[in-house]
Amino acid sequence: MGALAGVVAGVVSGYAAIAVAELVSTAVRPQAGPVVAVGGAAIDRTPAAVKDWAVRNFGTNDKFVLQLGILAVLTLFAAALGMTALRFRRAGAAGVLVFGAVGALAAATRPDTRGFTDTLPSLVGAVAGAVLLYVLAGRVTWRRPSQAAPSGGPGADRDRRGFVVAASAVALAATGAGALGRSLNGSNGRSAVASRDRLVLPAPASPAPAVPRGAGLRIPGAVPFLTPNTSFYRVDTALVVPKVDVGSWRLRIHGKGVARPVTLSFDDLLRRELVERDITLTCVSNEVGGPYAGNARWLGVRLADLLAEQGVRPPSRGGPADQLVARSVDGMTIGTPVEDVMDGRDALLAIGMNGEPLPFEHGFPVRMVVPGLYGFVSACKWIKEIELTTFDSYDPYWVKRGWARRAPVKTASRIDTPKPFARPRAGTVMVAGVAWAQRRGIRKVEIRVDDGPWQRARLAAEDTRDTWRQWSFPWQATKGGHTLTVRATDGTGAVQTAKRARPIPDGSSGWHSVVVTVD
Repeated sequence: MGALAGVVAGVVSGYAAIAVAELVSTAVRPQAGPVVAVGGAAIDRTPAAVKDWAVRNFGTNDKFVLQLGILAVLTLFAAALGMTALRFRRAGAAGVLVFGAVGALAAATRPDTRGFTDTLPSLVGAVAGAVLLYVLAGRVTWRRPSQAAPSGGPGADRDRRGFVVAASAVALAATGAGALGRSLNGSNGRSAVASRDRLVLPAPASPAPAVPRGAGLRIPGAVPFLTPNTSFYRVDTALVVPKVDVGSWRLRIHGKGVARPVTLSFDDLLRRELVERDITLTCVSNEVGGPYAGNARWLGVRLADLLAEQGVRPPSRGGPADQLVARSVDGMTIGTPVEDVMDGRDALLAIGMNGEPLPFEHGFPVRMVVPGLYGFVSACKWIKEIELTTFDSYDPYWVKRGWARRAPVKTASRIDTPKPFARPRAGTVMVAGVAWAQRRGIRKVEIRVDDGPWQRARLAAEDTRDTWRQWSFPWQATKGGHTLTVRATDGTGAVQTAKRARPIPDGSSGWHSVVVTVD
């Protein structure tokens, strides 16, 4: 035995520490687990450009990749501590305690921290890991060098066998503890799942008009006009999706200019007039031609009416607050211009999405939906609080990280078919996609083949100016390589800019192109 045994001792002890912490987190909450806490802290401290890179390269798998990265780093450090423990058992064990302290500090400093109790999973897991490393390292080094059994002799076999048995027992017990922890953490959200399953959404007092005939294209490769919930993009910082029971959910509204602060329950919202609207949402992280845009039918309460009842006035009418800060149950803060919320657009506290209660991933039980603004300044999921304040006095989460305070959606268009590097046959090839300019609508879409003239595409029927608009173009394709480029003109007559810009700080811009080879 030697270096390999040290690595095994370290990795097995680290694995046990994580498993024990996972089990302890069931008595606290899933977000207090060390991997989630450290992952959340890493997200909070990651530069905006790196976040942008992660979303661009990993998409909605960015959180999974982050957690894998954290586990890989922990594995390497655990192996190093195991090697250290071969010569310095106490130092190796102390190293495990240090990493436990890092996890506890991360849990204690998260925006949604519940204080000391959130540190317990990391601390208890670290103590368990330190003790196990000390014991396992002792199984390797308990003989003095002068007493060591000859290589290959019966004593060496016993030493090796005893260590293997001990390490295997620890690994097996850790696996069981981790599985039990995951099961119990899953059961902690069962009441929320049950409350969603029982929820029957009332019929809207103001239903959305039927989608106009011809608004959706029946062209292979074109996206559906209404995005199914299972296909709707998800971009947020939550490593563990919050699960909130509708019975315990509350929304507090307070702050500057709120004459009558109020705390509302979910039933309070259900008793109000519910409106249903088709609204396209767009993530500011969406690259040119990217997938982070979706169109859904939302059901909810008009936020402007609710604010007005509490005495709130927009700045244009003398109100003292120009920023609405929405807070999520996971600590996220999102700042929205009060003027935009109260200017007559269908800003909603949404409870339904495409005819069903919000999915947990999209904010159940209640979220904000504000047409015309990128999600990072409008679309707070799992909302629990609304505070009226000013842009000068408070910077929400994304603004602190270099993103813009105000971010209206830019005019954009995308080619959905043919896909990049497709090989269609010569002849008529249907080019199709979507364009959006929420609050302004789409007046025109044009296609250019290679460096040729811009040609007008056929627009599908318009639903509302707050939804995307589909388009198509019958291209007479000739053999060889070609570049297809699209641009849109919004309802004000402004043509989509060709100037390329990255998503940070207020959204990407530029024309989307695809390269194809016609056979």
